Amino acid sequence: MKFLPTSLLILALATATAFAFDPSPLQDFCVAINDPEVFVNGKFCKDPKQVTADDFLFKGFRYPGNTANPLGSKVTPAFVDQFPGLNTLGISMARIDFAPGGLNPPHTHPRGTEVLVVAEGTLLVGFVTSNQLNNTLFTKVLYKGDVFVFPIGLIHFQLNIGKTPALAFAALSSQNPGVITIANAVFGSKPPFSADVLTKAFQVDKKVVDYLQAQFWYDNN
Repeated sequence: MKFLPTSLLILALATATAFAFDPSPLQDFCVAINDPEVFVNGKFCKDPKQVTADDFLFKGFRYPGNTANPLGSKVTPAFVDQFPGLNTLGISMARIDFAPGGLNPPHTHPRGTEVLVVAEGTLLVGFVTSNQLNNTLFTKVLYKGDVFVFPIGLIHFQLNIGKTPALAFAALSSQNPGVITIANAVFGSKPPFSADVLTKAFQVDKKVVDYLQAQFWYDNN
């Protein structure tokens, strides 16, 4: 019998670990609890003997989100902060409501891939590749029942191009995928970016940067 070289076994193990973005659970479940005195990479576990069926139930998707805002959209997350039963399970969800013309603006999830399914309406969606692939834009019009995937870390968006409200649900490959809304992060940071940085980065006049930084950047999450 031939054996694989040790170096190949180590490489295989390292590769397998790299594919698992959230750590694998070491027990059946680990319902999250908050401890304001200690900060850890994740959440502490609730005593399993005190866990009930309610810890694995999230009711936040029962009702539409309020889309009466500048973006015309509302994201209702079911991440570990809202749904403690997800802790250590490496998955989360979000409900996204759109008014006609509503936009879930360009954003990224630094810790999770997103799979989106359209429940109602018609959405124009897309994502942009990294600099390595020349910032190529992939877009598609989605109809009820269509599913689209946004790779981890890439900037993406969803726009309701229909004349009626739209509804979509997203599943993400992390209990805490994170959200960075591009416009909010660049022009609404606290403290603000230096105008010198933004004028050179965007190659625009300082007045444009001043105007954008003075806006109220709504967060639809």
